[in-house]
Amino acid sequence: MKKENLIYGIRPLIEAIVAGKDIEKVIIQKGNRGESINELLTLLRKADVPYRLLPSERFEHYKNSNHQGVIGYISEITYQDITQLLPTIYENGEVPFILALDRITDVRNFGALARSASCAGVHAILIPEKGAAQINQDAIKTSAGALMSIPVCRTPNLFATLKYLKNSGLLLCSITEKGNEIYHTVSLDIPLVLLLGSEEDGISTDLLKLSDHLLNIPMLGNIASLNVSVAGAIVMFEQLKQRNIVNLK
Repeated sequence: MKKENLIYGIRPLIEAIVAGKDIEKVIIQKGNRGESINELLTLLRKADVPYRLLPSERFEHYKNSNHQGVIGYISEITYQDITQLLPTIYENGEVPFILALDRITDVRNFGALARSASCAGVHAILIPEKGAAQINQDAIKTSAGALMSIPVCRTPNLFATLKYLKNSGLLLCSITEKGNEIYHTVSLDIPLVLLLGSEEDGISTDLLKLSDHLLNIPMLGNIASLNVSVAGAIVMFEQLKQRNIVNLK
């Protein structure tokens, strides 16, 4: 991350949060105590900003900065609120299409998914506050700049937000090796949330149970699964095909 996207010290970070800056995450040195730290922690929790307590050796790289054991990472983008975005999509007479990512941590996979999402007409990308890829310059570069234009929404509780989207009339379809329906046999040209899971262990069990459809992609050969960004692109463009959009660039 570029130096200008870092905030060093307790008071500057407090002021940034109060000013409404989008903070990607905060790292705090273990054992850091005092009224100012307590004030910062209270603000971080209220603003749902992810933070981690790390040992002092993790701060050695920043020893020439007056960080006071606290470093904040300013987000490269401005996050949006899915609950405010969804009504706007409906008001515009459009069919909502949301891409949800459960614990996808590789920035290049994230960037590639964002690029495909932008090309496939996805309205927004939904990610959890914790356990998601950092939106840094690598992610933006891999997305070919798509992350600077497609709305990204963070949520402290992915399960609750997906349930809200279902209650708002969207179908929740998960792409998973455990799927019992081939992806192109399901009607996707309706209000839709497409869910993809972790590169390591796929979609969380509770989110699979919440899903309306579990989609699989048939494959030949001996490889067990597709790269998550490839799998996502296949189904996103199937949705585009089913919408029968002919005036494509």
